Amino acid sequence: MSEPSSVEVTDNPDATRYEAHVGEQLAGFARYVRRGGRTFFVHTEIDKAFGGQGIGTALVRGALDAERAAGTPIVPLCPFVRAYVERHPDYDDIVDAGLVASIDGDG
Repeated sequence: MSEPSSVEVTDNPDATRYEAHVGEQLAGFARYVRRGGRTFFVHTEIDKAFGGQGIGTALVRGALDAERAAGTPIVPLCPFVRAYVERHPDYDDIVDAGLVASIDGDG
């Protein structure tokens, strides 16, 4: 699936979410909670009008890249973000694996 080249991902801290815009339209968002020096991704939503266009992939990649640049560990509680991280092990370095394991009951 190819991603639209016009997706812009920005952090909107007032709304506690990363947003994906296509042109002037909000196409989706990834909501987060920041606690204890970590960013917990809790919910991702893509507008139905933009479904199947790779917006979610662009959104999550942009959000994770921003968190990496900030040096912030992430905890992927949202199933979409979690699945993305599992498919892209190059993000393992920013996942707080110990906390994820304790949440999953493996730690």
